[in-house]
Amino acid sequence: MEEYIKIDTIYKRDIEGTKKLLDGEFRNPAVEFVKNDEWVWTEKVDGTNIRVQWDGHKVEFGGRTDRANIPAQLVNKLNEYFGGETNAQLFEQTFGEKTVILFGEGYGAKIQNGGDYVEDGKSVDFIMFDIKVGDNYLDRENVCEIAKIFGVDVVPIVGKGSLVAAVEFVKQNPVSYIGPCKHEMEGLVCRPSVELRDRLGNRLIVKIKWCDIRHLQ
Repeated sequence: MEEYIKIDTIYKRDIEGTKKLLDGEFRNPAVEFVKNDEWVWTEKVDGTNIRVQWDGHKVEFGGRTDRANIPAQLVNKLNEYFGGETNAQLFEQTFGEKTVILFGEGYGAKIQNGGDYVEDGKSVDFIMFDIKVGDNYLDRENVCEIAKIFGVDVVPIVGKGSLVAAVEFVKQNPVSYIGPCKHEMEGLVCRPSVELRDRLGNRLIVKIKWCDIRHLQ
């Protein structure tokens, strides 16, 4: 099963001792070139990467890599959303025999710090952030439409604006938009309002984590 693209941290890291991010020194020149354009900021969820693949005939679940183990409680939740004959018919009705991968994050009890997202501290859930159909990623509107079909949430849009503004937002150590409990947001994942790629064909998409930039205050 195809793995999700690696999302780079927005800035370079110091290689001379501190290993901290270097303020304003972008890792990707293409990202720096469009840093002042409008980017969409979605919340970064502190959980485990999950892939849900429909191959035209059946559904398969995977973690961040094919070797990753998915907690049993989360597998049960994924089966609620995507398993069984009814959901297979929904996949077939929506996508036919096309290969589709739904990318998302599993979170909740004993998954990273994801227990902070759930009120009882014991349950788990899944939230979607991207969909790839064949060789193409769908836009936000279509991702939301498909998420609605299966009854799952999509990572919330926190704001829109330049990358400089996004960094300043994360520096404020904002509260998460996910779940009923007040807790720190892990950070943002940002992508241009219109999907762009660099000269190597890689999508322009970056992450800004509170733990990485707190020293830039």
